[in-house]
Amino acid sequence: MSNEHKLIAKFETMINTADESLAAELIAKDAVFYAPTQPEPLKGPKGYLFIVQMMRSAFSDIQWHLADCVIEPDKIAVCWNCTGTHDGEFMGHPATGKTFKVRCMNFYELKDGKFISDIGNPDILGILIQTGILQ
Repeated sequence: MSNEHKLIAKFETMINTADESLAAELIAKDAVFYAPTQPEPLKGPKGYLFIVQMMRSAFSDIQWHLADCVIEPDKIAVCWNCTGTHDGEFMGHPATGKTFKVRCMNFYELKDGKFISDIGNPDILGILIQTGILQ
């Protein structure tokens, strides 16, 4: 298993557990991340965990599972299978109790073995339809 494969496996564990020590190990302090709900970019391990916690507050059982990835020097493209139950407020909508299963695409940039950016395309429309928020 390559170093990049090991890195993405650790990253999967980090996003599924919100493990602060793994986030500090994997994410550069000056990393920049953009979230659709935030007007300003989030930075570093705490910023990335903010995004994870934001999703966990709406979907407490949310999980991301690696479906496929393409690894290039200093870049990784990942297709995630993402599942969860809408049991908290999401985008101003109260919990519906419905589940979802979507695919998400992320492009990660690495430097010195750490994540420095994440350009993600979560299937928000799929989540909104499957949870009954959007009909």
